[in-house]
Amino acid sequence: MWKRKKGRKFHREKDQRKAFIKSLLGALIMKERIETTQARAKEISGLAEKLITKAKAGGLSSRRLTSKILSYKASKKLFEKLAPQYKDRKGGYTRVLKTGHRKGDGAKKAIIEFVK
Repeated sequence: MWKRKKGRKFHREKDQRKAFIKSLLGALIMKERIETTQARAKEISGLAEKLITKAKAGGLSSRRLTSKILSYKASKKLFEKLAPQYKDRKGGYTRVLKTGHRKGDGAKKAIIEFVK
């Protein structure tokens, strides 16, 4: 029986896709709100939530795991600013707002941001 493959490919090879997702996550953490396509926003939403959950746990192993994905500045902001902000929240740290279509190619646009 055929099983559906998990995740989106974004017309990129594995290493390019991995770098692309890392840069989107870094931008989201540094700016706390980015405008991108709906598919990209949905893809990084779950990954951002997992990173915040790891940061809430704290500890050296969590810092090392997040530093594999994020830059030093983004990782530092995640642990020092964002994780304490969500210490009492059990989940649902991000929200994806649909904003319409892009003029050039008609792609669905969305804003992904952290919930306050």
